[in-house]
Amino acid sequence: MSETLLIALGGNALVQGGQRDTIADQVETLREALAGVVELIRRGYKVVFTHGNGPQVGHILLRAEAARGRAYDLPLDVCVAQSQGEIGYLIQQTLQNLLLRNGLGHRPVATVITRAVVDEADPRMGHPTKPIGPFYTKDQADRLRESGWTMIEDAHRGYRRVVPSPMPVRIVEADVIGRLCDQGTVVIACGGGGVPVRVAEDGTLAGIEAVVDKDLASSVLAEAIGIETILNLTAVEHVKLNFGGPDERDLPTLTVAEARTYLAQGHFAPGSMGSKIEAALRFLDHGGRRFIVTRPEKAVDALEGRTGTSLAADGPARRRILSPDRASKMTRKTRRR
Repeated sequence: MSETLLIALGGNALVQGGQRDTIADQVETLREALAGVVELIRRGYKVVFTHGNGPQVGHILLRAEAARGRAYDLPLDVCVAQSQGEIGYLIQQTLQNLLLRNGLGHRPVATVITRAVVDEADPRMGHPTKPIGPFYTKDQADRLRESGWTMIEDAHRGYRRVVPSPMPVRIVEADVIGRLCDQGTVVIACGGGGVPVRVAEDGTLAGIEAVVDKDLASSVLAEAIGIETILNLTAVEHVKLNFGGPDERDLPTLTVAEARTYLAQGHFAPGSMGSKIEAALRFLDHGGRRFIVTRPEKAVDALEGRTGTSLAADGPARRRILSPDRASKMTRKTRRR
């Protein structure tokens, strides 16, 4: 059975510095970012994509603010779902066209609108830290506080809303994603970390005003469907120590122990490389085998160990615990072989 990779696309895979952020710009950036992935598919790998959505949700919120009073308001969970559809479509179409042009036929590619369950008792829920949406004046911010928003001053550029960023507990659609992948579909899921939802007392789900970290959600999804390698494609070729300083240096490999030490020492910025290292540690602690960080165009070289930063489990990867449906299906496949 061919190996399945989870490929986490960072924001630079869609929007790069200096661009106007138009759809045409994003498609052109995607073509470049996905070239290495096409080669991996050619080599027989199955692929599940996850992706960020920061710029896209920001624009959705800008439009909602401009239309305030003339169109219905959009809660944040709906904004995340909208961004999943928009970005998923762009990845689907760009990737399918690249596969066709490279002689790989009409490979099925599908976007799954994905929800991430969070725990309302998570301490992070009581400490909003994630800035979202447009900047406001002080008077506007004061009025918005009265409506229940938490507002902070952001780098002397104005005031912005902040929301919680809780840990994802599980991915609601994990089993569906796994089944599609087993059937040979390239799946795009967990956009923007997934739509954050809570579980009510009667078992129903409800969206909440929060943002789930994409890298942490990717780790939870990979664990749930039995993926052993995450390829995290971002703006840098290597994880670095002393990033931006005169003594900056690349880290071609990282052990779990080293990663924990450097993270505790503050080498990795929160919400940036810090969230990737945190996600890598969670993934490896729960049975993952490899977590690789590099630039999109270096995907093949990084997977083959020629560049990028590779974090590996200390010793044999632990046996994964799959959902009953997934475990039963994998057992049936093994018996057929």
